[in-house]
Amino acid sequence: MPGFGTSTRTLENAKNLMKALGVSYEEIDIKPLCFEEMKTLKHKPFGIELQDITLEKFIDSLKKVPANNRHDLVFENIQARRRTSFLMNRGFVIGTGDLSELALGWCTFNADHMSMYNPNCSIPKTLVKFLVEWVANNSYQEPIRGILMDIAQTVISPELLPLGENEQEIQSTETSVGPYELHDFFLYHWIRNNFDQEKIFFLATQTKFKNSYDQKELRHWLDIFIQRFFSQQYKRSTLPDGPKVGTVSLSPRGDWRMPSDVRPPK
Repeated sequence: MPGFGTSTRTLENAKNLMKALGVSYEEIDIKPLCFEEMKTLKHKPFGIELQDITLEKFIDSLKKVPANNRHDLVFENIQARRRTSFLMNRGFVIGTGDLSELALGWCTFNADHMSMYNPNCSIPKTLVKFLVEWVANNSYQEPIRGILMDIAQTVISPELLPLGENEQEIQSTETSVGPYELHDFFLYHWIRNNFDQEKIFFLATQTKFKNSYDQKELRHWLDIFIQRFFSQQYKRSTLPDGPKVGTVSLSPRGDWRMPSDVRPPK
């Protein structure tokens, strides 16, 4: 379901992987319906007036949106929810969100946040990448191996914002919320070991991270983790079912109970 931020690389990888695995697929372009919905809502994405232009002109205008102006949650959420609507009305939806995204709330409520069952809900992002690479190297030959490795090496992105000219400016999740290797480290010690912020910060300064991040950066991303972890609880309170994998889980059904209006510690 390609949208306004879908890159050629990810779209072709998805198609080629399904073909190589012998999986049937159908492509539905969500751009026309998203465009009409924004017009109906009288929304002006990135300041662009939609009432008197065509979809083609709008797509061309998106390529010219300056990088410092690519912030529009309505534009992003309309695409995410349109995809979920198609999926929910078509069949049994298997979720793709992982533990790291749930901890940070990096998902659109009632869009990619929702499914009938989510097998990855207790698997952190760094482990997802490791598993994809492991499967590629141990379970498949070419061309599947190459496709999976390219997927694992692709910039982590929801691909919901404009790509710029020639797809040179793909939206990066880790630029927005921080490196997943740090967040998975914070999450483990926050939930599994019940360490406070200062102890987690100290531990981070004693690991390999000290060679990649200075203390100011570590403090910044830890603060982002704590702030997002508390502010996004309402999404975790309405999670679909999924298995518990490992020792850390944020499911409200037995593992993690927290009121949605609680404030983060200072």
